[in-house]
Amino acid sequence: MPVLSKHVRDVDLAVQRGQIGPSVRTRFQAVAMLVREERSRIKAAPISEGRRTEQMKRIDGLATTLARTAARDGSLLVLLADDAALLDGARVLMRELRGAGGLEQPVEAAVEGQAVTERSAAAPRAERKVVPKSVVSRQLANPFLEPDYTAVAPRAARPRMLTTWELLGPLLRAFEEASGGATSCMDLPEAGSLQAAGGRELMPHQAQVIEAAAEGHRTFLLADEPGLGKTAQALLAAQAADAYPLLVVVPNVVKTNWAREVDLWTPRHPATVVHGDGDTVDGFSDIVIVNYEVLDRHVGWLGSLGFRGMVVDEAHFIKNKTSQRSRHVLELSKRIQARTMRPLLMALTGTPLINDIEDFLAIWEYLGWIDDKEPRAELMESLEDNGLTPVDYDFYPAARSSVIDLGIVRRRKVDVAADIPARRIADLPVELEGVLGRSILAAEKALARRLVKRYDSALAARSDGNQVVGIDHALVRQVATWERRDADETKTEDNVFTMMRRIGQAKAGLAADYAAQLARSVGKVVFFAKHIDVMDAAEKVFAQQGLGYTSIRGDQTSKNRQQSIDAFTNDPGVSVAVCSLMAAGVGLNLQVSSNVVLAELSWTAAEQTQAIDRVHRIGQDQPVTAWRIIAAQTIDARIAELIDEKAGLAARALDGSDEQVTSSVDVQLEALVALLTDALIEG
Repeated sequence: MPVLSKHVRDVDLAVQRGQIGPSVRTRFQAVAMLVREERSRIKAAPISEGRRTEQMKRIDGLATTLARTAARDGSLLVLLADDAALLDGARVLMRELRGAGGLEQPVEAAVEGQAVTERSAAAPRAERKVVPKSVVSRQLANPFLEPDYTAVAPRAARPRMLTTWELLGPLLRAFEEASGGATSCMDLPEAGSLQAAGGRELMPHQAQVIEAAAEGHRTFLLADEPGLGKTAQALLAAQAADAYPLLVVVPNVVKTNWAREVDLWTPRHPATVVHGDGDTVDGFSDIVIVNYEVLDRHVGWLGSLGFRGMVVDEAHFIKNKTSQRSRHVLELSKRIQARTMRPLLMALTGTPLINDIEDFLAIWEYLGWIDDKEPRAELMESLEDNGLTPVDYDFYPAARSSVIDLGIVRRRKVDVAADIPARRIADLPVELEGVLGRSILAAEKALARRLVKRYDSALAARSDGNQVVGIDHALVRQVATWERRDADETKTEDNVFTMMRRIGQAKAGLAADYAAQLARSVGKVVFFAKHIDVMDAAEKVFAQQGLGYTSIRGDQTSKNRQQSIDAFTNDPGVSVAVCSLMAAGVGLNLQVSSNVVLAELSWTAAEQTQAIDRVHRIGQDQPVTAWRIIAAQTIDARIAELIDEKAGLAARALDGSDEQVTSSVDVQLEALVALLTDALIEG
């Protein structure tokens, strides 16, 4: 116990100081595993209950300290996951600590190099693999999918000066120490056409990446800040490179948005989204979108489909090479590279480094720049051409440039401010899943059925004798008006208000997760919600992810409110301000941030604008992006459209138009009209 206590304290102190290198991670994992072992040993030991209770209190204290340590740096938590492999050196360190504590070595550690633990000795758990039916159909339709080995001129053998050097460490050091203020962006060609499908216009910095792909560049670490259009760049680069079929691996929260962006930017190349076991997958689509969480069961057929390109969004998710999702992503990349001579490989992230310079390694390996031990051919050739070795001071800036030239692209909002508007709203559609999501969809259908029944009853009760052909839109509006009034007066269970509140609850975790990603990418984020329970759920997510936050609510005193504002403005450890849309929508200055997440929709464009203006105000020196989280295929999406329409009317009214500026009642009424009209059309 004293040995464990010492090492727990040392690890905790190192993490507090920010010294989270490989040795600290190794020691953290080894000590945590030994604490688990010691707990089990004490429970089974033939000692008195008093002695056992005393020992358990001590071990619980150590476990609490380790939990606090992990909370300071979320990357440590993955080392304790069930599927986490022991880091190099962890097993040896565990053996040394057992010896120092006078414990006998277990069987698996008694023989040098032997690693037969109780878990691994048992039969391995079979992973659940699936192959969607349409994928089988595609495979049968194309039984001889030949690898695409595009002719490449053979390279002449040459002496290798760096053959005996260990180079991955020096390459990381080059990025850690040798920047000298230089940009981390490859030389890009002049922007080509700024026109995309459907007359959509690209920004110049986006067109540069697409032009590079058109000219033959095939690997990109696209590390632009959020809000600079990485999704569109990736899709159009794939089109320029003709990299179809294309595999896109994304976090669950943005899966639906990727499908939407495909429709906007490359509509001639249909996409299919993998949900669950893939029952709805179209195996003949040009683009396959799959989220990390279900990748394990689909990795088999994905690896044999013949992809000519692969995009990994939020690529920092694969930084831990021992995690299951990282192993699957790297396996798929290697299989694609084995079948296609020069596939398009893109890693998208606004946060290429989360905790440590070593986070680069998994991304570089995915892109084919390095393997597990050394640079691969293209990078090695570039390093050889420099004529330097790691003992030369000039090796490091030259090596850094060699890596950047392989395809690192990093632009900040401030760098391309002329390209983007001062303020913009970006919609992020999400799929509502799970029990709550299904109950919301069922409740929306029940509301639609009630409206249809009311419409049919009113139509049958007419006494004017007029025959209606098709839908009587005047009656539709009348029924919607009755429903809107009843929602105010009778407070029925499934009305437009309760629907929107439940949708907000279902979106809370997804919206908070996206806000956390933003905070790690670009710094401080303002998170707006209408309801207290949505704010509570979001704050729980931030706490679980070890992200500092402050709260601005309507029930705070003026003093507490100002303390929260000051903490967000001045404390670098506070990354998110969780704000009530009603209480914090006016009178605040939060311009230390340039990113806003709107977790719930307001009923008017004015409320939405007021919230965004807490950040977009005089003194703001960066373009502002408001990320509006929208529940796809629900009334939430229709209300977003209505708010935007009313915002246009308001703008015209302020410009002297005779259009009447509408209220929140109009949006609620129009949403019911749309719901009833759609239900009548569907029959």
